[in-house]
Amino acid sequence: MSDEFHLEAEAREDVGKGASRRLRRVHDRVPAIIYGGHDQPRNISLPLNELKHALNNEAFFSHILTIKVGGTDTEEVLIRDLQRNPRNGFPIHADFMRVVKGEPITQTVPLHFVNEETAPGAKLYAGKFQHNMTEVNVSCLPHDLPEHIEVDVGEMQLDDILHMSDLKLPKGVEIVELQQGEEHDQPVVALHVPKRQAAAAGSGEEGDEEGGSGEEDEG
Repeated sequence: MSDEFHLEAEAREDVGKGASRRLRRVHDRVPAIIYGGHDQPRNISLPLNELKHALNNEAFFSHILTIKVGGTDTEEVLIRDLQRNPRNGFPIHADFMRVVKGEPITQTVPLHFVNEETAPGAKLYAGKFQHNMTEVNVSCLPHDLPEHIEVDVGEMQLDDILHMSDLKLPKGVEIVELQQGEEHDQPVVALHVPKRQAAAAGSGEEGDEEGGSGEEDEG
């Protein structure tokens, strides 16, 4: 993983809605909690601007994060939940789950689709891609967690469909749904002729056939 995220946090003893509002309005800090692993939950706060900047990076949501609390204690975590202000989109609360070395984790990882412009079905026949998924849930050890999974669609023909089982996964990474059985193997991306284009083509073919038969009758 190329990106690294380090956040500076402060422990907070004063909890509750009123304390959280004061943190946000007076101190420009975001209340948060660290939980899981083999330790007790820990209430913290993060600088609003620092967290907003980190959230602009897609990898933040699929990366092991390092949070330093009080300048000394370090926690390795994954973001599990984020609440935003509906008016401006600013974060107002975050939940982080501890990562324990050697223990498997589950995390949502984004899909990156590549080579769409060279796919024969798109390049030669004006097919359009239908993305059924933009992310998948994976299970792996912490050090195997990918920032994203690349989906190469460069060989797709018209009416091809790639399923979750077709994805090429890094070593040690599994898709959670596929662990539950083949019936959970959902389509990820398909390549089809747009419905309007297909309907227009079908209508044109019928007109040609009717016109041809009429000319034969007149002859």
